[in-house]
Amino acid sequence: MTVILYMVAASVGIGTGGLILFLWALKHGQFDDLEGAATRILYDDPPP
Repeated sequence: MTVILYMVAASVGIGTGGLILFLWALKHGQFDDLEGAATRILYDDPPP
């Protein structure tokens, strides 16, 4: 029975950590330009 309580506590902790990381990434603009990264890979870099 105590193992289930440890597993529930661990899953809540991992879920909370994931939510905090997602909110941090959202606040710092990691998801602002989704289309730019998708099309930028199609273009070659200019020669040096």
